[in-house]
Amino acid sequence: MKIQLQTNRLILRDLEEGDWYEVHQYASIPDVSKYQPWGPNTEEETREFVIEAIEAALHQPRARYALGVVLKETKRLIGAVELNIKEYNQSGELSYILHPEFWGNGFASEAAKRLVAYGFKELELHKIFATCDPRNTASSNLLQKLSMTYDGRLRDDLFIRDGWRDSSLFSLLEYEY
Repeated sequence: MKIQLQTNRLILRDLEEGDWYEVHQYASIPDVSKYQPWGPNTEEETREFVIEAIEAALHQPRARYALGVVLKETKRLIGAVELNIKEYNQSGELSYILHPEFWGNGFASEAAKRLVAYGFKELELHKIFATCDPRNTASSNLLQKLSMTYDGRLRDDLFIRDGWRDSSLFSLLEYEY
């Protein structure tokens, strides 16, 4: 089943094969992947990401919702939000990424907020959680704006280009939503 969610300014929809170019416009920028274990992407890596997202959308029950973030006004794809379902404990891991041209305009929080609502209302999740690099204050602020609770620090949680990195863990429970 194809997913399309809307906010005042955005459309969140399943990625399509032709989206790879617009995804690559931000996924190839070093600052975008600074705190991530991936990137900056080659064209091949970006195409692979889009293909994997398309294939994941076909699985039932669906465990991965990788949605393109599209500006309603211009129809431009400016980023992605993702919810990875952990069915065994009715939880979902939230992530988001935007082209830096659109940072600081509230688009990431608007998209994440809508996907969180979908996770609780439609998917009936018990918990939605997210991690971010403790140095990434913009991401920490966004998660707090979503009313997520800071659950703590996961030490040496992820290996990225400059070595092991800690992760800040945030979560929101269904009855808190």
